[in-house]
Amino acid sequence: MGKKIRVAVLFGGKSGEHDVSLSSAASVIKAIDPEKYEVIPIGITREGHFNPGKRSLPMLQGKLEPEKIEQIGSNLPQVVEDAGTDLDFFGPGKIDVVFPVLHGTFGEDGTIQGMMEIAQIPYVGAGVLASAVGMDKEFSKKVFAVEGLPQAKYLAFLKSGWAKRKEEWIAKIEEELGYPCFVKPANLGSSVGISKVKKRDELIEAVELAGQFDRKIIVEEFIPAHEVEVAVLGNDEPKASVPGEIVSSNEFYDYRAKYVDGKSVMRIPADLPGEVAEKLRDLAIRAFRAIDCSGLARVDFFIRKDNGEVLINEINTMPGFTPFSMYAKLWEHSGISYSELISRLIELALERFEEKKNLITSFEVK
Repeated sequence: MGKKIRVAVLFGGKSGEHDVSLSSAASVIKAIDPEKYEVIPIGITREGHFNPGKRSLPMLQGKLEPEKIEQIGSNLPQVVEDAGTDLDFFGPGKIDVVFPVLHGTFGEDGTIQGMMEIAQIPYVGAGVLASAVGMDKEFSKKVFAVEGLPQAKYLAFLKSGWAKRKEEWIAKIEEELGYPCFVKPANLGSSVGISKVKKRDELIEAVELAGQFDRKIIVEEFIPAHEVEVAVLGNDEPKASVPGEIVSSNEFYDYRAKYVDGKSVMRIPADLPGEVAEKLRDLAIRAFRAIDCSGLARVDFFIRKDNGEVLINEINTMPGFTPFSMYAKLWEHSGISYSELISRLIELALERFEEKKNLITSFEVK
């Protein structure tokens, strides 16, 4: 057996999805193939401090069994333990590939990806551009529109613009979208800060809430629809999973329905005609390619209940990654186990890095 690949699992972070990241990372660490990979946990605190190795393990308490935490701590390479709390552990020879199990801002938005690019370290998932566009709901919708992907109506504005022209924006929302509608932070995931509003007073409150999480707000029309998701895996030749449907326990699939009450139902595969399922898979790959994505993504759709029209909702470049998350479950039903999925994503990261390594990135003018 050759030398094991040293995988740094990044988790935590400053995002509102910090806790979701801890659960995803614990699942990855537990399931990663120990015969092929050596895991180095790196926890990022809510304040943004990097804690490599043993200093990160307290963050996983309650997410991993105590014996697993002890095992990881006793097997960590000394080069990592010798590193400080800055970025020393990203130095040459210490890490082979990074698995950034980070959701939301400062993890899924291109920021951590940019750091990996500068450090010239392979990393799992989308690059800087795809991560940034995928995170920004307004810009991803603009890209989808250029690519001819069908989607719901929406309006986007800055908090500063709302403060100066609130009445104008209210009138525009009521005229173009109507009630009910959804109000969201433009750059966040896991349904944090999202509200479904049915009247003007609720709209004003919802914009104030969303504005606590982002400087840009997006308002989308409400569509009575089935919510269906497709997982995508690959680099230049991506593959799409079977579609799965979310039946929310709440009025919509909010943070509580996703992570707290445990009553929402996943129907995998979704009960759809064959031609509709194939259309969803095709649209998912088109969306993946539209933002120049790589590694993985989950693409979310609406299927109108009245006429069956398919509309793309959004793309998530680092979706929830527990074995019970939709992304992993979709691939399980498509024939790829959770452990195999982790290995495949690491392989894709290394493949993408090797391709980019051969590009000319600097030159001298003579």
